[in-house]
Amino acid sequence: MQNYQAPLNDIRFLLETFGYNEKLMAIEQFEDFDLDTSMSMLEGYSKFCTEVLLPLSEPGDRVGVTFDPEAKTVTTPEGFKEAYQGFCENGFTTLPFPAEYEGMGAPFCLATLAGEVLIACNKAFSMCTGLTAGLIDSLEASGTDEQKAMYLPKLISGEWAGTMCLTEPQCGTDLGLVSTKAEPHGDHYKLTGTKIWITFGEHDMAENIVHLVLARLPDAPAGIKGISTFIVPKFLEDGSRNPVFCGGTDHKMGIHASPTCVINLEDAEGWLVGEPHKGMRTMFVMMNAARLNVGIEGVALGDAAYQSALAFAKDRRQSRSLDPKKQDRDHTADNILVHPDVRRMLLNVKSTTEALRGLVAWIAMSYDVWHHHPDEAERQKAGDLVALLTPIIKSYGSERGFLNVSDSMQVMGGAGYTQDWPVEQYMRDVRIAMIYEGTNHIQALDLVGRKMPMHGGRLMQVFAGEITALIRECSGDERMAEFIDPIKRESKRLTAVTMELGAKASQDFELVGAVASNFLNQFALVTLAYVWGMQVKAVIDRDESDPVRRSKLQTARFFMQQVLPEAEMFANKVAAGKQAMTDIDIDLL
Repeated sequence: MQNYQAPLNDIRFLLETFGYNEKLMAIEQFEDFDLDTSMSMLEGYSKFCTEVLLPLSEPGDRVGVTFDPEAKTVTTPEGFKEAYQGFCENGFTTLPFPAEYEGMGAPFCLATLAGEVLIACNKAFSMCTGLTAGLIDSLEASGTDEQKAMYLPKLISGEWAGTMCLTEPQCGTDLGLVSTKAEPHGDHYKLTGTKIWITFGEHDMAENIVHLVLARLPDAPAGIKGISTFIVPKFLEDGSRNPVFCGGTDHKMGIHASPTCVINLEDAEGWLVGEPHKGMRTMFVMMNAARLNVGIEGVALGDAAYQSALAFAKDRRQSRSLDPKKQDRDHTADNILVHPDVRRMLLNVKSTTEALRGLVAWIAMSYDVWHHHPDEAERQKAGDLVALLTPIIKSYGSERGFLNVSDSMQVMGGAGYTQDWPVEQYMRDVRIAMIYEGTNHIQALDLVGRKMPMHGGRLMQVFAGEITALIRECSGDERMAEFIDPIKRESKRLTAVTMELGAKASQDFELVGAVASNFLNQFALVTLAYVWGMQVKAVIDRDESDPVRRSKLQTARFFMQQVLPEAEMFANKVAAGKQAMTDIDIDLL
């Protein structure tokens, strides 16, 4: 029973809250994408997703993809190929890309928020367009003019699709172990090796598939410093088949309609992207966009699950209210929404989803400012925020998204565990988000080990400045006190923990590994509190009968009282250090 509706009203509210028109209309290339125009585009996009892609999600999950070992081809579920063609014909693949390569040139934040709707409607389908977008970003950043002219128009239009080929049987996170070889051969290279877990590595939706492959040149130094990046198309310019073949598809817990492939390169022709041995620079351009999108998966499927749980709860009657005044004497049982714990679970989901969506809107908008704003100081500030908060969006967004789907299932009881409702599929589909594009612990290590000390701690100072500005703006407004006081308290605690951790980290790297994940979660909760503070500030002067005002204030109040206190728990875990983990005897595990 699908009942998802795109959260367009909340998206508009959040864009207004974080100054969409004020920030992006200062950028010349976005002057045709004011908020009204952008929301109109998003409405059309959402209509296609809910009417065409949403109905394909459940049957696609049940049927999955089909691999033909003899032909080495993969067929997607019925309707996917036609839906992809419609998606491309509507220009939805072109949204954030440059007009010079036939893109629409829309703001990145518009495409990012559109991505939430796409993922909520059909996560498996979204994997194809998401990987292609990452390849486009990498070629824009590192490709030659010739490569851009050849590949970008067809990738942007969707005629061709893209992949990211990193992982090999012997290496996942540790890419320094990559062994795929690239031998010089005239004006190109011949690549030999095996890649695994390649999303949409083979399929029937696009005319061609372009792989971005990590490999080693013959003179490559050992480890991560010896990685180069290559474009390896399925079909070559003359139409002949390049020997890059699918060796099989994985049987997975979820995203069954998204083919996860073994890819074998058998002297496949490839072209170097960027400088030799500098491939990680190119790959991380693709990876950073992917990490932001992974965090959005938690937002999208958490919200979709919430909508199903809320619809179920409004109809379901079970037991009596513990408050006699709330008991419905016309029925033998009360609606389950009278039970405080049902509301607790629903508000857990609602309060964190709306905060995470706000964080995504803020950071995606900052991404546009970082890359295009005419003022250098604004660009630097925005870039610092993007760098600092992307690992938080990826890690906390995916982790909380999974917990939110779980809470939604719990609201529905046994019904949520059945295929009568889509929540069990959402749970299976969203679980991978904590694993791929750098596991959540890798994000935590990136936050603590790289982002916090970067530029002498400047990124942290910029973030702290945002919180300080909000607190000062709300100082003296008694209506804001119940929301601002918790932000003050937890931001001070975060500052203290950050300073103490920074002092210890330089002396004990193992300590960082032990506490980084807990620190990231503490940081994330403070960040979401700031996002809620911004939302409350945006509605506080509205009429008290305004439903948006009432909803935002009530949801923010729940977050401050019931969710934000988790930050202190994570701070206590950080303070506990590493001993409980590192001192235990391995033979007792």
